[in-house]
Amino acid sequence: MGIFSRMSTDRRIQEVALEDVFAASVGSACFVLGGGPALRELDFAELERTPVGRMSINLAGTGLVRPHFWTAYDPTQRFSRSTYLDPAVMKFVHRRRAFDLVPETTWKVCECPNLYLFEGDRQRGFSDFLDPRHTAIVDWNDSLVQAIDILYRLGFRTLYLAGCPLRVEPSLALRELAVGRGIAVPEEAGLTEFARCCERGGVRRQELEQLEPVELYHFDERKSLRAALGTDAHYYRIVEYLRLSRGAMARAGLRLVSVTPGSRLNAYFPYLDPREAMRESRFACGDPAGERTLGRYSGVQERLPSSAAGMRDFSPPHWPAQTGNVPPLKENGAAGKVQPPARGESALRAGLLAEIERSRAADVLVEEIG
Repeated sequence: MGIFSRMSTDRRIQEVALEDVFAASVGSACFVLGGGPALRELDFAELERTPVGRMSINLAGTGLVRPHFWTAYDPTQRFSRSTYLDPAVMKFVHRRRAFDLVPETTWKVCECPNLYLFEGDRQRGFSDFLDPRHTAIVDWNDSLVQAIDILYRLGFRTLYLAGCPLRVEPSLALRELAVGRGIAVPEEAGLTEFARCCERGGVRRQELEQLEPVELYHFDERKSLRAALGTDAHYYRIVEYLRLSRGAMARAGLRLVSVTPGSRLNAYFPYLDPREAMRESRFACGDPAGERTLGRYSGVQERLPSSAAGMRDFSPPHWPAQTGNVPPLKENGAAGKVQPPARGESALRAGLLAEIERSRAADVLVEEIG
């Protein structure tokens, strides 16, 4: 049983093999875009020139950038029609959302282009967070954790978390109230700790709630103080979940990097300036803005790095069992020669067999010289 699937309106399920389709020998990287206010400070012009994936969570990136991938945990009605119906955005939602209506339309979610469904796993632990034997996506009631698991299954091994402060900052009005009452609050305090300091200093919760709503997002949406306190507590829990899962991520080869200044994650995970993260990706994949085109169609030589001038393909020490297009070896006893291809064998097969023989002969020569 696979992890991802599509579903028709008559509830027929078609499994889709997406595991590791974005894996790369250079180590595929993806920016994970959260909805925090700091996302406004990201250089999106430079990000769009960088050969790196982009996954948005919920409404993150709205009005700033279009993502390559998208996921959400919350109900369908909270999100945008254009996200669901854009065929260029690869979407991942829980199977329970399949028959929701796309906002402002009569289309079902399962009818959306480039959209894939998955089941949730509520029993996932910290030590087996990214165990490859899982056939569902982790369900810890959180979109960010869900995104991390999805991207890992797709083959990404470096995730840069942008706009993910995972803390709610007290508003300017709240901080001014605390200063006016002589209440000392740590500079890095999140909203929950701030409210506790104020209450210990004699400020009632009702007085805090009368001030302007707290800003949680880079887009136009606000929450009451009560709701924001619940969100801050949720963020704290998720940070601790990820901290406790660091060993599992290390064993799985996943590199989680914060590129969000002031994030709670920065105490437990490496932090990089966003521009440095983009430079990493351009170093690994190439810089699209700097690649020349003049003379490309007339060139016939392989373009290798100077240090790779001695490259040569070898046959493996132990040729694997036949799997589809790979021919089995046909050796002639003690002579060790590969037999000529039988009538009807393709030129490709004959060429491959000849290359195997040449490679083995070269190996023997190297051993004799040594």
